[in-house]
Amino acid sequence: MSDYLMRSLMFVPAHSNKLLDSAMRTKADVLLFDIEDSVQPVSNKQVARDKVVDYIRSGKFKGRTIFPRINDRESGQLLKDVLALTIDGIEGFMYPKAKRGRDIYFFDKLLETIEYEKGIEKGTFKIIPLIETASAVMNVEEICKASSRVVAVAYGSEDFITDLEGVHDEEHVSLFTPRALIAMAARATGVIPIDTVHVRVKDLEDLEVNLKLSRKLGFEGMLVLNPMELPLVHQYYSPTEKEITHSKEILKSDEEARKNGVGVAIINGKFIGPPFVAKAKKILKKNENIIKING
Repeated sequence: MSDYLMRSLMFVPAHSNKLLDSAMRTKADVLLFDIEDSVQPVSNKQVARDKVVDYIRSGKFKGRTIFPRINDRESGQLLKDVLALTIDGIEGFMYPKAKRGRDIYFFDKLLETIEYEKGIEKGTFKIIPLIETASAVMNVEEICKASSRVVAVAYGSEDFITDLEGVHDEEHVSLFTPRALIAMAARATGVIPIDTVHVRVKDLEDLEVNLKLSRKLGFEGMLVLNPMELPLVHQYYSPTEKEITHSKEILKSDEEARKNGVGVAIINGKFIGPPFVAKAKKILKKNENIIKING
């Protein structure tokens, strides 16, 4: 299981001092300094790069996990992005518009070349592919496996719906299948599945509906647009006290059963087989990670 805590990944338009200053005060697990869609006109992209470098080198984001969302390989901006931002304090990059595994393989090799040129250890910078097209959804497992740098994969629903020529309905039915496929592919390949943004930013009731479904589908975190969403997002992607207590009981009963030579432990009349034990370990590990990072 990854040591990354990724319950919330919040986009921050990186050309804005006001938004960067605001991001310093939030409790988002990951900050996605955006150099892509929210940074317009194109002339602002260099402004954004310079600000990210200045803020990080000043120590203002020390201890925070930062993955800038860079521009795609057809934008003409990608090389400028990675040359400027492959610095200490950057954990890795959110790579947009990946359609196949070879897109991530290409980006992996670009990072490898830059690491070599800068004297940085190979594999230092990680990748979070952003799944935004029908092609990407159909190839998501291949994308996840394309590089050992891939630590998570995220769903970008609005670009996906546009590419699909579908409709983002109020019940989010049109998003169900791609969400399920992305979560399954991520878990099958050992990377963290991150759910799409909630576009009705001020509708916290609808956010909660989405979070309940997201957890059921196996997502571990969500892309976030506004800090007001963070408390609910963290609540739903963190183990509850009941889950923590029950997990401890499972591991204790399993240990006692092993000591006594009994094959399977029983709690409240239910057999506790290996899947229950594995899940309990993951819950406790995640809780330890939250405590370690957030104190």
